[in-house]
Amino acid sequence: MAFSEFEQFRIEKAIDAFMKQRRPRPDIRHQFDLSARIERQSLVLYEVRPDWQDKTEIHEYPFAKLTYVRTRNCWNIFWMRANLKCYGYEPEPSVRTIDEALQIVAEDKFACFFG
Repeated sequence: MAFSEFEQFRIEKAIDAFMKQRRPRPDIRHQFDLSARIERQSLVLYEVRPDWQDKTEIHEYPFAKLTYVRTRNCWNIFWMRANLKCYGYEPEPSVRTIDEALQIVAEDKFACFFG
């Protein structure tokens, strides 16, 4: 089930706050940028970079996935390992709000999301 309009608005507002905090300076965004996408019941955060050989080709590298579990009313936090699989974020695998989840990703206490 997709998010309601109200839920989608709250998520977009939280994404905007996160991006203001973590997004790189405008003058280097053509080399490295952050973005987010809503996929069903998840919010995927990813890096956007040009290919190192062909600068016209753009690649997206996911680094975090926040999945809403409606039956438990919580957000599960996942991080992408080098093997390209998502793993639950062990210190705090789930939180109540999208704002809390994005704050955990932004703080990145264990260097899982931003290295």
